[in-house]
Amino acid sequence: MNLLLLYLLLFKAVITSFSGMASLPVVRQDFVVTRHVLTDRQLNTAIVAGRTGPGPNGLYLVSVGYYVAGLPGAFAGLIALITPAFLIIPMMSWIGRYADIPRIRSAIRAVILASAGLLLAASIPLARDAATGPLAIGIIVVSFIVLAFTRIESWWVMLAAAAVGLGGKLVS
Repeated sequence: MNLLLLYLLLFKAVITSFSGMASLPVVRQDFVVTRHVLTDRQLNTAIVAGRTGPGPNGLYLVSVGYYVAGLPGAFAGLIALITPAFLIIPMMSWIGRYADIPRIRSAIRAVILASAGLLLAASIPLARDAATGPLAIGIIVVSFIVLAFTRIESWWVMLAAAAVGLGGKLVS
């Protein structure tokens, strides 16, 4: 497969999804069903490889690129993942020039609210998965209260939550 086409297909998957795994139907349609360059088994393996390491859920696209075109394909997948971050910089400078226009301001507010809604929708399954017992639920509730109502830096909260979680594992 042509590397430019591979990049464009992976980029399409990245920009048409708001969370990493939401791109899966697009990737499967493009690579397994339409172009037959991957099998379902290879796609499943790419997902497992992407999900086992740290980083975003969409990191599996690097593995998809690797399966399709080796190391150059993995590089195309990585570039497709980071392209939106680089495109937002000039877009923000353009929006900044027109931010005083009421329609643009309203559009920006709408995008912020939509992003917050999508973040909330994506966080609920993660919270369900993380709330595995009373200790975890307690950490979640206390962390939320501390972050919402104090000015304590989030890394202190994460450090304390990790210490409490590790202490709870040692006790049990």
